[in-house]
Amino acid sequence: MAAKSRYSLKGRTRDSYLELVLTFPLASIKSEDQLVAAQEVMDRLLARGVLDAGESLYLDALSDLVASYEDEHHVIGPASDADMLRHLMEAKGVSQADLSRESGISRSTVSEVLAGKKPFSRQLIRKLASYFQVDASLLAGNDWLGGLPPRHDSSASFGSNA
Repeated sequence: MAAKSRYSLKGRTRDSYLELVLTFPLASIKSEDQLVAAQEVMDRLLARGVLDAGESLYLDALSDLVASYEDEHHVIGPASDADMLRHLMEAKGVSQADLSRESGISRSTVSEVLAGKKPFSRQLIRKLASYFQVDASLLAGNDWLGGLPPRHDSSASFGSNA
């Protein structure tokens, strides 16, 4: 007995979906050549702008296949503390002086972190998380994501100055 699906493709939706499947079948991506071909199909669909339901369903499925392949073969490592701080500053549109003045973090600390000379301490993580309104785990877990043990430095005490 066939399993009943939640998705029902009818009429034009079915036709556009099946046309795309016939052109580029939805199957696991196993090589860089297949990845490039899948990305080209996705680019063509996205360039159309408005998609019908069948095209949208196909694009979602193909995107999942691409993401699965990329997760396995194109791993992106964690950003350094300097890169993370630089990104947060650019996203908020603040300078080093603005960050120091508005957060209470010394200019020298901001400068040392951006130069890669000083890692985030726990106190600095708390101040940055509060200032940029992000979860502290975004900043605290940065090294751990890369396979390094969590920070246990002496500057991480709660009474130290950032």
